[in-house]
Amino acid sequence: MAGNNNPTVAGRRLGAELRRLREDSGMTGTQVAARLLISQAKVSHMETGRRAVSPRDVRDLCMLYGVTDQNTVDSLTALARESSRQGWWHSYGDIPHSVYLDLEAVADSVRAYACMVIPGLLQTPAYAATVIEETIPLVTVGQAAARLKVCLRRQHRIYDPGRRLHLWVVLDESALRRVVGSREVMREQLEHLHALSAEPHIAVQVLPHGAGAHPGLTGQFSILEFSDSLEAVVYLERFTSGLCLAKASDVRQYGMSHARLRELALAPEQSRQFITDVIKLYAS
Repeated sequence: MAGNNNPTVAGRRLGAELRRLREDSGMTGTQVAARLLISQAKVSHMETGRRAVSPRDVRDLCMLYGVTDQNTVDSLTALARESSRQGWWHSYGDIPHSVYLDLEAVADSVRAYACMVIPGLLQTPAYAATVIEETIPLVTVGQAAARLKVCLRRQHRIYDPGRRLHLWVVLDESALRRVVGSREVMREQLEHLHALSAEPHIAVQVLPHGAGAHPGLTGQFSILEFSDSLEAVVYLERFTSGLCLAKASDVRQYGMSHARLRELALAPEQSRQFITDVIKLYAS
């Protein structure tokens, strides 16, 4: 269980193990809270990975659940310590959306809808730098440079032959038409997008304006899926933070929304031709 080097994922794995142990013991969250003199909300948050679990919490819970195997206790304790550590992005300063970065680093696949800009995983350095500089009020040179480094480091996942991230993006036509930086920056960005869309592990579908009303009108979202026992989650990105949804009903709803967006969007090959046509406009 231990040794994943990922604090958010470690917390979610630890929470899932603690929930399983509680259920195996036949106890409810209310009973656990009463026995340990804590709130039921704390029990729930520990089991969903939304609250840090200390080694002492692990010890108390294991004793309560009758866990006698020392290897199990040691593994859970190691996860508790791992979950309290900082992610790799903290070395770059105050970077928003840390929970998403943590999950994306170990996700097996991401299904996303983007309506305003090209997603960070598919951005060129020039495009990414412009987005950072123009969307963050009073950003300093140092802050902009740090965020650009984080953006580019995230992209290692789609180039890593050992554990490539599978990506399926539905991209609104507006993101292709909006001139970010300059026409030259946009031409370079769309050429990069066109090249990546030919990769077998990356699918890009363009949702044209003519598609009309659709489930993505409420905003962008990402569905992250994992190859191990972790359940899929939905991430809703906002300006300075984001919302992570782990309820099965929420994940299912967004999954159906993404499926509907794929139906309305151009097929991957048609989308590549659409991108080519827009590139010609920027090159002219």
